[in-house]
Amino acid sequence: MIENRRQDRVSALIQRELSEVIHRDVKDPRVAFCTITHVEASADLKYVDVKVSVIGGNEQKKATLAGLKSAAGFLRREMNRRLSLKHSPELRFSLDDSVDHLMKIDELLKEIEDEEELKNEQQENES
Repeated sequence: MIENRRQDRVSALIQRELSEVIHRDVKDPRVAFCTITHVEASADLKYVDVKVSVIGGNEQKKATLAGLKSAAGFLRREMNRRLSLKHSPELRFSLDDSVDHLMKIDELLKEIEDEEELKNEQQENES
C-alpha cells in the first residue's frame, strides 16, 4: 500500500516536471503541441510510461513522438537533476488517443441531437 502511494506521488511529480521541461527547455519544434496526459511509474521506478496528447494529424503525432524519443536522454537527465531520484527512470512515450475518442463521441452525440431536432420540427410542421 505504501509502495503504491510512493509510486503515485513519483508519477505525479514526474508528470509536472516533465511538462515544464518540455515546454520550457526542449527546443525541438516537433514537441511544441503536446500535452502530458498521464504518467505511470513501474513498481521499481525504473520505467515511466508517459502518455501524450498531440494537437494535429497523424504526421504531427508521429513527428512529436519522434521528437520526444530523441529528447528522452535530455529529459531523463533533467528529471534526475530536478527530482533527485536514486535511479533515473527510462521514459517510454506513447500517444494518448482518449481525446480523439472523446471528440468522436461528441460528434456522434451532436449528430443524434441534430436528427432529433429535425424530426421534432417535421412533426410540428405536420400537425
